[in-house]
Amino acid sequence: MPEESRGPIDRLAIVGLGLIGSSIARAARRYGLARTIVAVDRDPAVRDRVQELGIADHVTGDPAEGASDTDLVILCVPVGAIGAAAAEMAPHLKPGAIVSDVGSVKGAVVAAIQPHLPDGVALVPGHPIAGTEFSGPDAGFATLFQGRWCILTPPEGTDPAAIDTVRALWAGMGANVETMSADHHDHVLAITSHLPHLIAYNIVGTAAELEEATQSEVIKFSASGFRDFTRIAASDPTMWRDIFLNNRDAVLEMLGRFNEDLSALAKAVRWGDGEALHAMFTRTRAIRRSIVALGQETAAPDFGRPRPPEE
Repeated sequence: MPEESRGPIDRLAIVGLGLIGSSIARAARRYGLARTIVAVDRDPAVRDRVQELGIADHVTGDPAEGASDTDLVILCVPVGAIGAAAAEMAPHLKPGAIVSDVGSVKGAVVAAIQPHLPDGVALVPGHPIAGTEFSGPDAGFATLFQGRWCILTPPEGTDPAAIDTVRALWAGMGANVETMSADHHDHVLAITSHLPHLIAYNIVGTAAELEEATQSEVIKFSASGFRDFTRIAASDPTMWRDIFLNNRDAVLEMLGRFNEDLSALAKAVRWGDGEALHAMFTRTRAIRRSIVALGQETAAPDFGRPRPPEE
């Protein structure tokens, strides 16, 4: 069960009801973390579906209406659209309100949001490290954040009470919460999340460009390695386009390091250096075991995927 919250937020507005936004709405409702949940989304089809699902108390496509008298706004839109969303809502926020987000990049988010916020409104950016390859309001579920990390990157001088409010919300949804600078976050996530996605998109793209006969066999005989890359590469293209464009310096730095290590690995294969290959594979296997030991992955065979029923 999630940790005990400090008490429900009076009015929580969630902007963008995709996987993350709809999961926040579900979790806030299930665990009593907000007295009123407001869903804000431009897409009429999304708004209709949110109404049908009953995961919000009020649904609107008007950012001004969504911001009105709201205590905490969480922007769950792609990073590239986050500045415009903040600009629309900011004039309607009351003093003492808090603005947060769920973007995978933090430096660009701070730069995009902060100039629009009036005095008396706090900015506490956040990044829940949780998700699936699915999107839309039907993809969300209340337990998405349980046992996962959520990183907060409040700018220097942010009101500690505002940070505590956002921290308590994420803890109430079951997340482990940590605070760090936006710059540090962007460097860490460049290697743990952004670079792996870039590699996955590239590998799957390479397979897509193979001649037709070979491509059909790649799909038909996909072993676990390629299949797992396709899961990552199925992630929302708009979201990941914006992540790479808004964290380009850190991603390019990590990509440079990766290319150097890949060249060394290619050299070991070319020259039959089995000792070097074994040493690297042993080292990387230990990393995997550490991730499992920290509870960030299952140790079950095949990553815990359910197996098809016996014939």
